[in-house]
Amino acid sequence: KGTMRVFKSLVLLFLLLVVRGSMVQLKNGGYEGIVIAINPELPEDDNIVRNIQGMVKEASTYLFSATKQRYFFKTVKIIIPLHWLPKPEYLSVKTESYDKADVIVANPFLKYGDDPYTLQYGGCGEKGRYIHFTPNFLLNDNLYNIYGSRGTKVFVHEWAHLRWGVFDEYNNDAPFYVSVDSGKASVEATRCSASVTGKYIVQSCTGNSCTTRECKYDEQTKLYEAGCKFVPDKTQNAPASIMYMQSLPSVVEFCDQSTHNEKATNLQNKMCNYHSTWEIIMNSPDFSNTSPINSASPPFETSFSLLQTKDRVVCLVLDVSGSMTGNNRIKRLYQAAEIFLLQIIEMGSWVGIVTFHSTAQIKINLQQIVSENVRQDLITYLPTTAGGGTNICEGVRKGFEVIKQKYSNLYGSEIVLLTDGEDGSMSSCLTEVKNSGSIIHTIALGPNAAPELEQFSNMIGGLRFYATDTVDSNGLIDAFSGISSGSGNISEQSIQLESTARSVAVKQWMNGTVTVDSTVGNDTFFVVTWDGITSPPDILLRDPKGKEYRMSDFTVSNLNLRTARLSIAGTAEVGDWYYWIQNNHIAPQVISMIVTSRAASLAVPPVTVKAHMNKDTNNFPNPMVIYAEVSQGFLPVLGATVMATVEPQTGSAVELKLLDDGSGADITKNDGIYSKYFTSFKGNGRYNLKVRAQGKDMIVRRRRRQSQALHVAGYIENGEIKMNAPRPEVTDDEIQAKLGSFNRVASGGSFVMENVPSGGTTDVFPPCKIIDLEAHSEKDKIRLSWTAPGNDFDVGQADRYIIKMSESFLDLRNTFENATSVNTSGLVPNPAGTKESFQFKPENFTIENDTIIYFAIRAIDNASLPSEMSNIAQAALFVPPKESSPDGAPNDDVINEGINVLTIVLIVAGSVIVVSIAVSITVCILHKKNRRGGPELSMC
Repeated sequence: KGTMRVFKSLVLLFLLLVVRGSMVQLKNGGYEGIVIAINPELPEDDNIVRNIQGMVKEASTYLFSATKQRYFFKTVKIIIPLHWLPKPEYLSVKTESYDKADVIVANPFLKYGDDPYTLQYGGCGEKGRYIHFTPNFLLNDNLYNIYGSRGTKVFVHEWAHLRWGVFDEYNNDAPFYVSVDSGKASVEATRCSASVTGKYIVQSCTGNSCTTRECKYDEQTKLYEAGCKFVPDKTQNAPASIMYMQSLPSVVEFCDQSTHNEKATNLQNKMCNYHSTWEIIMNSPDFSNTSPINSASPPFETSFSLLQTKDRVVCLVLDVSGSMTGNNRIKRLYQAAEIFLLQIIEMGSWVGIVTFHSTAQIKINLQQIVSENVRQDLITYLPTTAGGGTNICEGVRKGFEVIKQKYSNLYGSEIVLLTDGEDGSMSSCLTEVKNSGSIIHTIALGPNAAPELEQFSNMIGGLRFYATDTVDSNGLIDAFSGISSGSGNISEQSIQLESTARSVAVKQWMNGTVTVDSTVGNDTFFVVTWDGITSPPDILLRDPKGKEYRMSDFTVSNLNLRTARLSIAGTAEVGDWYYWIQNNHIAPQVISMIVTSRAASLAVPPVTVKAHMNKDTNNFPNPMVIYAEVSQGFLPVLGATVMATVEPQTGSAVELKLLDDGSGADITKNDGIYSKYFTSFKGNGRYNLKVRAQGKDMIVRRRRRQSQALHVAGYIENGEIKMNAPRPEVTDDEIQAKLGSFNRVASGGSFVMENVPSGGTTDVFPPCKIIDLEAHSEKDKIRLSWTAPGNDFDVGQADRYIIKMSESFLDLRNTFENATSVNTSGLVPNPAGTKESFQFKPENFTIENDTIIYFAIRAIDNASLPSEMSNIAQAALFVPPKESSPDGAPNDDVINEGINVLTIVLIVAGSVIVVSIAVSITVCILHKKNRRGGPELSMC
């Protein structure tokens, strides 16, 4: 037991130092083990590697200065694609892979898009998934004027997104806002700091000829007109901020408390409660674990390792101890492993098989999958009987032995370790596993699998799965189906279209539809399994053109009499495939349908679903957040129906609908990342996640990512306006995926819950934070609108609301309780996700020109637990100055002289959501129209 405590402590210490999904470590201010991976589709180009090295070296010095001598980049690993010619300096990858890289280099997600961006799932302070640079961005020096230096500017901007979870301080969707300074209102560019100077310019181009003029006010919004750009002076005194306009020569700092512009309508304010980027960085674990370094430059120059990928090498290490005879586990193992070998593992891969109980045995050494015959031969070595004790380390060591019979080391190899039993001796191979250079994916089967099992995969970045003994969940099959290559070559990977199972009564039918969309269809399998007698059920499968397949068309292996498999020749027909399966057994039995396929074309990326949790291990009462990323290539897919099923170690499964609506747990609206809080904890132990995504008869739109380096319109240099080439606009045809319908199923792996009370739980979960509060004025009244939170985060129904208002932004933000209350006695909360609306007449407030009233809201649940304070909405009373045409003639585009109109321009501070338009005789409430329709943002 003492040894096991040491084992756990070592692993936990190791895990505290790394980013989830990343193996970066911070030691004495130096970031070590950063992985930059080149997409396998890119042709060989040594300049990409050289420019990566130059970028990171330059960025290291800039980062060191920007973080006040705290951080620098010490060691970086660059993953070279397999098809590039080998070189003496290329080493072999170990546990690094494209799918786990911190930075990826790949072709753009839009035809003309070279914007560097960071994919961020979580809220403020939560680390991002990866940074994406295009080859053109790395190779084209002409982009310097648009983005700034790759190293001193862009990489540090994106690293702040990735590592510290900060957000952009510009906003292309809400580029202007109204500010009141010294009693005078004005329209300002969304920026940080507010001391960045420049002019407001509209550029018009005909062919290669372009002209510029000053912006006019929009008659409706009373902000600047659509197409207006803030063009900065190239020479500035403002040193901040890197998260705003990283390309400015003067910018060398992040905004801090003294320079932060909390009034700007940017994502940093919205996501981080109006705190500066430097405040968020100071609050990060990195900051608390380091001290400033007494040096003018980084103490080490960045060093690089070039690692080339190799053929995939996998050894299955399978538990055949006596407990595997219970709950039909050994037969279920055979069914699932057979699907992995026949349908999942990629062509060209090497596979070996080891079984273990008290001792371990090599069933077959590594075989390269070069034909269907090799696959069929491999499944004959899968175990069919079980007995004996459990010695996990013996199995792992025997797996290493299989790999070393062909290769001199274990670098880049994979072990798929499945067990259902406990083993008190796992600590004996901890160091061996950690230093092996092999990746271990773990599958815990049943409630008694070793609690320490996942620590193997956690140490070296492997996948982790959990399968219950509930047969109708398909958990074991889904786990094996989720172990695809991490090479980044998506066209080679198997994609799960369907995985469903249920208990079918005697002589009853299991019916369903599986959609094969145009992005998949090659190497398509329909697999039916059953758990009763060996005689199969009746099967009828009909393709979209009416062709029928019967049981006689399916193949049943002599070694696996409870599985029938149909391989579709060529490319499967696009459309809906219908199936009918009848239970012919004398008793009810569980029948399942599993469908897998691969990309239909190398030129068109398939639609994929990636499921994640925000944590691998969670302590009650913290909630879990479930994410499902639905995409085609790098393009987010919108409008899908996404359902998540969470299966606990004990108790029944819970189904949740994940949303991409910018409310609740979903940070960004319409970004293809569907999210939901999960709080229905049934006890301690493992939980399994499965996600199903469907799109039905629709055009699926695709959007640009957020968290990008700013594309700068131009500069003013020596009084001369010098505009950059405008960003190429993409057409609707280029951002619409004509997918029709699609089905996808993906395993999200497993997570572990700890400290859940054994006697049941009380209400400890408050309503989620409201982040989309808007304000509308209607004559002498204010109308507020927002999305209703739940009783427990984004589930259920809150009990009541508290609304406050103030003429002081800081007073409302810092002392919400002391602000003026709005009477909400007649306001009853609606269920979570409902759009709320509330109208009232402000009391004790005089509405006059050049003033702002600020509003915020809290939700309270039935246990009197309050949500966090919402975003702050503001109503600004503002009369824009009159304008003249450039030639001095009267301008018809501005308000006619003599009309004395007071205009209330309502702006949601820190939000991309801009308010609606309402017009009356004396007051115009106007909706800001200069946004381009990008994703809206929200957070709980």
